[in-house]
Amino acid sequence: MEHRLYIIEGLPCSGKSTVSSRVASALEDQILENRKKVCFVDEGTGDHPADYEFHAYAPAGLICEKPEIVPLSQYEGEMLEKLLPYKIYDFLPWETEKPLMLDKWRQFVREADPGIIYVFNCVFLQNPMCETMMRFNFPESKSLAYIREIAEIIAPLEPVVIYLKNNDIANSIKKAAKERPGWLEGVIDYHVNGAYGKSIHAQGLEGYIECLKERQRRELWILDQLATAKLVLDNPQRDWCAAEAEINTFLKSI
Repeated sequence: MEHRLYIIEGLPCSGKSTVSSRVASALEDQILENRKKVCFVDEGTGDHPADYEFHAYAPAGLICEKPEIVPLSQYEGEMLEKLLPYKIYDFLPWETEKPLMLDKWRQFVREADPGIIYVFNCVFLQNPMCETMMRFNFPESKSLAYIREIAEIIAPLEPVVIYLKNNDIANSIKKAAKERPGWLEGVIDYHVNGAYGKSIHAQGLEGYIECLKERQRRELWILDQLATAKLVLDNPQRDWCAAEAEINTFLKSI
C-alpha cells in the first residue's frame, strides 16, 4: 500500500508544524530508493493545493462576469475591502462554502503528482471543525458527515493522519502566547464570539480553553469513526524525542 498523503492534526500550539516538518524529513529518508519527492505544505502559506487560505468567492460583477475564487493577497485598498465580506472562511454561508471546499479537495486529488508524497497539517480536522463547530455550532454528527466526505475524496491517496493529543491545553496556549504577541486576543475573540462559544457562554481565556477541550474531544471521536490509517500521540510535547521515535516506528510499519 502506497500512502501519498500525510496529515498532522491537533489543537493550536500542539506542535503540528514542527511534527509535519519532521514527518516530511523522515519520509524523505525512507523513499530515496523509490525516487519519490516529498512536498510539505505548512498552514499559512497562502497557496495551499487542498485548501483556500485567505481567498474570497467574489460574486458576479465584482471581479469578472461570473463568480470567481480569488486570492486576497493580490488585492489591497478599496477592492480588498469589497472582497473581505466574501472571504471563504469566516463569512460565507455554509451552503456556499461547503461545495467550494469539497471541489478544492477533488481538484487536489485529480492533480496530485503520483511522484510526490504530500505532508499537510490542520486542513483535514482543524479547519473543518473551526467552521462546522466553532463558527456554525453544528452537532458533531454533521461535522463527522462533512469530514467523512473529505475522507472519501482523498481515499485514493491512502491518507495517514497523525493526531497530537494534548492534555495540558491551558499551559500550551499560555506558553505560545508569550512567543506570539497579539495572537491570543485574536483567537479568543474568534472562539468566544462564534456560534459554539456563544452557546456555552464562553468568556476570555477560560472560555477559549473550554472550546478547545471540546473540539479535541470531538476530533478524536470523529477520527475514531474513520477507516483512515492513523496514529494518536498522547501529549507529545512532554517528550519530543519519544514522540519522534514513536512516529518513525509508525511510519515504517504502515
